[in-house]
Amino acid sequence: MKVVVLDRGEPGAEASSAAAGMLAPQGESATPDTFFEFARASRDLYPEFAREVEALSDMKVGYRRDGTLLVAASGEEERELEAAYAGQTAFGLPLERLSAKAVHERAAGLAPEIRSGLFIAGDHWLDNEKFAGALVKAGRRAGVKFHTHSAATRLTARGGRVESVQFAAASKAARKSLSAGTFVLSAGCWSPELTGPLGLRLPMSPCRGQMIEFDAPQPLAHVVRAGHHYLVPRAGCRVLAGTTAEYVGFEKAVTGEGLRSILEGVMRIAPVVKSFRFRRAWSGLRPDTADHRPILGYGEINNLVFATGHFRNGILLAPITARAIADLILTGATEHPIDAYRPQRFG
Repeated sequence: MKVVVLDRGEPGAEASSAAAGMLAPQGESATPDTFFEFARASRDLYPEFAREVEALSDMKVGYRRDGTLLVAASGEEERELEAAYAGQTAFGLPLERLSAKAVHERAAGLAPEIRSGLFIAGDHWLDNEKFAGALVKAGRRAGVKFHTHSAATRLTARGGRVESVQFAAASKAARKSLSAGTFVLSAGCWSPELTGPLGLRLPMSPCRGQMIEFDAPQPLAHVVRAGHHYLVPRAGCRVLAGTTAEYVGFEKAVTGEGLRSILEGVMRIAPVVKSFRFRRAWSGLRPDTADHRPILGYGEINNLVFATGHFRNGILLAPITARAIADLILTGATEHPIDAYRPQRFG
């Protein structure tokens, strides 16, 4: 198919590059449910997906399979880990229970207050900034045309079909339009601005997440997490620390309060962070929905496909979203059920 991408900025420069790159459905769930199975299926597609992107782009994406370490530094966190262990092992999912001593053997510099942990070998991660760049290069080599700094401003519909999309190029005052047989809405937090004039309500809002990057004296062996705070390894002894969840509209900013929250959270896990050298900080806007689940598939307009609202799981759900949407457009069916994520669920 002939594919054109309209991007309001540089491709991958919004939430995709602002994330931490964790591929960790088990670390996010206590008891498996249908969404967990969807996320796990996407995680399991990553080895093939990463190889394909690297082969097409001739770029490395920093895909790592060293596993994720969940730790408990309080009684409440310890109970949460026990619930996760009981809930997941009941479904036959692999994870390893660790004593305090075993946790400290897995990762140096952790707080002496760490009581226990879980090691999840199947939860991986990648360098999402490299990955976003490699995807764009792979797409271009496959014939995809990108219009950068070209914000979609309006979808024109008639007779139950979208006929064209208007977009504003930053370099030109006049607006342009493109026609197509099928339109895929992947505009993140800005998706409701395009569907509202069509009478399609999307209960979505931006959720700001702030991040810090450090230089560490030695590499971090695993992702280390406690609650919503985490440390994620990067190449060259770099370490990411995150994050916040703030509903402040479209204000994409790094704040003193956000940095304080992250630092307190990660130093509670690993006091050694206080000696790390600061590199940079940034923030991004996650596209959240009313039920924190993505919006996928066809809605009331028969040639408009939704692939948006991934909230905190955009990187994790990338391959299964790509496969489901492509299959839906090409064959009318999907291998993995997506009915629970269709836009009609919001009424």
